[in-house]
Amino acid sequence: MWSGAWRRSRSAERTGKINVSHAPCGAGAWRRGRCAERNLWKLLRLLPTQESNASAPFSKSQESAAGRCALQQKPRERRREGVFVIEGQRLCQDTPDKFLQEFYITQELLAEVSGKASDNNQFADRIRQWEKKTFVITDEIAARISDTQTPQGIFAVVSQPSYTKEQILDFDVPLYLLAEDIQDPGNLGTIFRTAEAAGVSAVIMSRGTVDVFNPKTIRSTMSSLFRMPFLYVDDLGEEIRVLRQRGVRVYAAHLGGKRIYTEPDYTGACAFLIGNEGNGLREETARLADEKIIIPMQGQIESLNAAMSAGILMYQAAMERRSKW
Repeated sequence: MWSGAWRRSRSAERTGKINVSHAPCGAGAWRRGRCAERNLWKLLRLLPTQESNASAPFSKSQESAAGRCALQQKPRERRREGVFVIEGQRLCQDTPDKFLQEFYITQELLAEVSGKASDNNQFADRIRQWEKKTFVITDEIAARISDTQTPQGIFAVVSQPSYTKEQILDFDVPLYLLAEDIQDPGNLGTIFRTAEAAGVSAVIMSRGTVDVFNPKTIRSTMSSLFRMPFLYVDDLGEEIRVLRQRGVRVYAAHLGGKRIYTEPDYTGACAFLIGNEGNGLREETARLADEKIIIPMQGQIESLNAAMSAGILMYQAAMERRSKW
């Protein structure tokens, strides 16, 4: 089943030609290969690409596509297409089927999977299940697609999860994390991962927050992105007002807080407000909260990492809720 695709990709590697082939062989292979090639360039448009890639030795149409890729505003392109890209066996294995569109795999990893040499049998099973939408790429293409220095040899194009405001507000006793202008992708990803672990209902973000579909954010979420409801809003202040009208008590993590974070009761509907890494919360945003709280610190530390602060607060609420409920 897989051996034909592997032989074709190895042949392309020996001849020095870039080959993109549909994994299963048989009738219509040429048409499937052309379709895979178009899908690959769609994939390339959605991922970071070094400027030097645009001058790589491709055919005229491929070179043109690579040139466009270097000029794309990637977050905008991802939003327009409604998809994003994940990389690595763990992410590709954990992503729910309903979000998956297609896989791209290197010949080396394909040989490992087809020969049952992989230690990760669940991953091997998933690739076999998706064989009709799995395409073989060379190591050179994988290096161009990858966002890391050491490509993992497997990529997937997936649909973006999305939620309506009605879904975000539809919780009996919610616990929200409100993020204002978080800029570091790793921080946002860690917040998502911790929020899921702490039982947070949803993450609500200002429009100035980093793109949740940034490759670094995706890696940091460790697949929580597919399970944690989230929403970007144009006016975070207005959303705070809406939450308060619905009985949600909002606590702002703030250096000017009058109470230590362990003092309030978080067992009711509540939300934590976390600000930008460098500047914290805007004063006009902080003033909208019901209360400012502070995480006490020793030594000469002025502030904590945004993801760390969020984690401390979310787990404090989780602890109180477990003990009372």
